[in-house]
Formats: sequence, structure tokens, C-alpha cells
Amino acid sequence: MGDGKDISDVSGLPDELGIDEDLGRAEQRLSIRVDERTYGKAMTVVEGFDESSVDVGDLASTLKSRLATGGTVDEGRIELQGDHRERVAEILRDEGFQVEE
Repeated sequence: MGDGKDISDVSGLPDELGIDEDLGRAEQRLSIRVDERTYGKAMTVVEGFDESSVDVGDLASTLKSRLATGGTVDEGRIELQGDHRERVAEILRDEGFQVEE
């Protein structure tokens, strides 16, 4: 090859296109649930990430920003303050993930 471009083992396309990340996201099935925390506060929990192909911290930052809420990453899952099931599912689908209903 010698042209300086790395070819992906997964897609067979140049790495710079980011196809592998998109394929990795499409193959993951995420679940969204709401837990009740201290003082009856709702907490939206997103689970099912393959941490080797997704930067969970970066995705959590995106969700927190778009939802204007606080949250954290704990043991590979994203926890957001409040009940945001519908909006989180919509945002994750926009980002290329499959979300379980």
C-alpha cells in the first residue's frame, strides 16, 4: 500500500473515515431505565456499552449537554439526573446506537 493510509481490518476502508466506530455503535444494544434515588429523585441509567469501541465519558458529556442535566459515568454505565428516557433514546439513535424498547 505505502500511501500512508491505514486500512481497517473490520470494514476494509481507510481508518480516517471512522466507519469502524459507526459499525461498533450500530452493533450495540443499549438499555435505558429509570431508578429512584435518594429523596425520590429519578435517575436515568443507560447500560450495555462496549467500552472498547465507545468513549462512554465523551458520550455522557454529550448527553448531559444536550439534556441540560447533571450526571456521571459509573462502572461503564451513564447515570443522568432526572427522567429522560425518551430524549436519551432519541439522542442515542441519532448517534448511531440501537436502543431496546
